[in-house]
Amino acid sequence: MTWILKGFTEPSPLHDFLAPDSIAIVGASADPTKRGYKAMVGLIKDGYKGTIYPINPKADMILGIKTLPSLEALPEAADLALICTPATSVPGLLRECGRKGIKGAVVLASGFRETGRAEGIQLEKELLEAAREGNVRVIGPNTSGMFNLHKKVNLLALANIKAGDIGFISQSGNMLLSLVLEAEHNGHVGFSTYAGPGNQTDIGFNDYLRYLGEDPQTRVATLYVEGFRDGRRFLDMARQVTEMKPVVVYKSGATEQGQKAAASHTGALAGSYEMTVDVLRQVGVSVVQNSDEILPVAEGLGLLQQARGKRVAVVSDGGGQATIASDRLAEAGVELAQISETTRQRLAEILFPQASLANPIDVAGTSDADPSVLAKCMEIVAEDDNVDTIFLVGMFGGYYLRFAEDLLGGEMRGAESMIELWRKCRKPLVIYSLYEAIRPPALRRLHEAGLPVYASLENAVRVIAALGERGIFLAASHDKKIVPAAAPRPELQAAFATAHDQDRDLLEYEAKTLLRTHGISTADEVVVRSADELADVAARFGERALVMKVVSKDILHKSDAGGVKLSLQGEAALRDAYDQIMSSCRAYKPDADIEGVLVTPMARRGLEVIIGVMRDPIFGPVLMFGLGGIFVEILKDVTFRAIPLSRYDARSMVEQIKASKVLKGVRGEAAVDKEALVDLLLKISSIVEAYPELAELDLNPVILYSDGYAVVDARVIVDRPGAGPREAH
Repeated sequence: MTWILKGFTEPSPLHDFLAPDSIAIVGASADPTKRGYKAMVGLIKDGYKGTIYPINPKADMILGIKTLPSLEALPEAADLALICTPATSVPGLLRECGRKGIKGAVVLASGFRETGRAEGIQLEKELLEAAREGNVRVIGPNTSGMFNLHKKVNLLALANIKAGDIGFISQSGNMLLSLVLEAEHNGHVGFSTYAGPGNQTDIGFNDYLRYLGEDPQTRVATLYVEGFRDGRRFLDMARQVTEMKPVVVYKSGATEQGQKAAASHTGALAGSYEMTVDVLRQVGVSVVQNSDEILPVAEGLGLLQQARGKRVAVVSDGGGQATIASDRLAEAGVELAQISETTRQRLAEILFPQASLANPIDVAGTSDADPSVLAKCMEIVAEDDNVDTIFLVGMFGGYYLRFAEDLLGGEMRGAESMIELWRKCRKPLVIYSLYEAIRPPALRRLHEAGLPVYASLENAVRVIAALGERGIFLAASHDKKIVPAAAPRPELQAAFATAHDQDRDLLEYEAKTLLRTHGISTADEVVVRSADELADVAARFGERALVMKVVSKDILHKSDAGGVKLSLQGEAALRDAYDQIMSSCRAYKPDADIEGVLVTPMARRGLEVIIGVMRDPIFGPVLMFGLGGIFVEILKDVTFRAIPLSRYDARSMVEQIKASKVLKGVRGEAAVDKEALVDLLLKISSIVEAYPELAELDLNPVILYSDGYAVVDARVIVDRPGAGPREAH
């Protein structure tokens, strides 16, 4: 049964043609080198049960099927048209599809926007106009094609490809081929539907993800992405789909060189890689860092689904590999479970005295005479409440080859015990074996039962991490309610309008007024417009140490202009600082419009962090958080979340930074008020949602304390179309 996602009243229209009962092949050919020939071969060879309509005005018969001269000659509307003709013919053919009532078309040709040439860009516009006129949805152009193996639709004519439950959308045909070959070698993995989105002129990743989310034949949605056309819509769709089934994404363009290659290949905007990874994980997507992890993680999530958390028990028959496994788990952010004393005692009853009962558990030769003891160890640790996942590491499956043939019986008994354990304990069993590559009987039995076995320890660890991440994400549903936008205030909207009309950004005191009005704590401050006001300012603040900063729309870098003075006490110090600031700033920029100075108490010492917001062209408003001061420039230890945020989002981004332990207090320092920080992030999210005029926001630094925070500096950039690039801050 096809599911219908929330917010929709009927299934995705892509079902009409991604599972077609009839296909018109425009450009069908008898030439074996042509795609129009290969597509027909793929359909015929795989036993496609639907109707094939070859379209070729110069042939009467191709591969034993009568041809038609044009789409107009179709006796009925086909569900799908595969267009194998040159780019210039495509707009006209799409109009014919529309007149004939064909719902979807696959456009293989390149030569459109991805070329970067004006004629290609114009041709793609014409393609889209023609498709919309006829209500025809387009896969591509510049696509490798599509298949639906459960319908025996193999338009790529790929050989030895198995039907299964992994749906795959890829902007690279070679990446598809790589996974197909890997799956063939694996022997246990199959695919449901594949589509190459190409330029995403019409159908984007969010549309394909909706289809895979609704498709009952797909258990895991897997995507290779060079660039999103509409990242915001993809995040909204992924938020729904990941609640039902795993979504795995490999995003290329992690380097500047990779981003340039992606743009030249698909014309896509690659965006910031780190930001993309964070916002995808925010909505429950499992992001893999290496291409050889795609299939193992998809297989593991499809079969094992999730773990309760990230606490892992390692059971090993070799100390060296147990140590390596521990290293890789730590690097992946997975913790070794604290094995209970009861579990250790039970293990001691079946293992040699020299066995290591701490985690990782090393059976120390006990399994050499009876490999099934490994399964018994797994059964024992599975009953430990401190354990979320059991990880078997070593040579299981190969004992009968390494030591004696009569050990095969023990390995088969061990395999059956592992299968029974997996079916009843609801905790993932992840197995890495040195012998996986040669497929010994015990490992084949595990595969047959649906337990994945990995030949790479690193890939097995990535699967374990993905299982834990997914389990934690699903368990946090109570904390995922999106914080609503703040109610915009007329006086603040007026401030934005004034700044826009004066072609400037909000001044610092205006930015802090915005924050303060919406419940963000800011220090008491005064804007001083003449030296005559300083006596009242000195009386107002008393003996507190003060900071004075120039207020000018023309001076962005206040310190560079000599526009900041610190640790000021008393009227005399204020007057002297005022004179120095005015003199320095006039010398720095003689024509600067200086409104005055801002005077406020100096913030006490604490932990500096930075909070920023930018409106990304792909994902919309995105919040950034990280350690401030020198850390942000040198370590770049920052995290990102798409706005709007939930409390879960805010908490997770605080915990994600590598230096999160600093927030808990180190070397005698008190832990910071993490809940106040989370509330601050949520309030910023609500402000950004309320004021579309806000293009960027920069709070740097924010000083965190054990009892709150202080916003020391605030900058708000106003959206002014056509204003050109902003100067870095």
